[in-house]
Amino acid sequence: MKVLNLQCGGMHTFEGWFGSEEDYQSQRERGLVACPMCADTEVRKLPSAPRLNLGAAEPRQSKPVPQESSSVTTGAVTPSTNLAAKPAAETVASSLAQVHPEAAEMVQEAWMKMVKHVIANTEDVGQNFADEARKIHYGESEERNIRGQASVEETKDLIEEGIDVLPLPMPDALKGGLQ
Repeated sequence: MKVLNLQCGGMHTFEGWFGSEEDYQSQRERGLVACPMCADTEVRKLPSAPRLNLGAAEPRQSKPVPQESSSVTTGAVTPSTNLAAKPAAETVASSLAQVHPEAAEMVQEAWMKMVKHVIANTEDVGQNFADEARKIHYGESEERNIRGQASVEETKDLIEEGIDVLPLPMPDALKGGLQ
């Protein structure tokens, strides 16, 4: 098994596991290796050091996860939309990666944590998002956390109606099982 550190054109870093170097090259050429953050298939290998098993060496300390600001408020309904626009977290991470790679990694990690939380704590209503959000808002359907797809226009209409929505673009790669 070959474990490679990879990076997409958007400067997101991720890990890929392959049977061999030939397997990696073959999958890459066929467009099967894609960034889990933005689905970019223009992926390159990053230099990596081999892992050395030193036996009783001290375990690595994980990086501290930034704490949420106390000024952030959350509502009872956490709907999400899938917009075609590039996620703000991706834009910030790409810009930071050029100046401060560790900060970009922290943004990427925080975004992934948020997406995992949304997926784990919401019901996917798919293309019916706008209709279902309205039903919940007007008391026609049970109150619950939902996510789904809505156009930019539908999202604007929901906001104008006073319905709380959180645009959270999610690449298709994240909609399946997260690893």
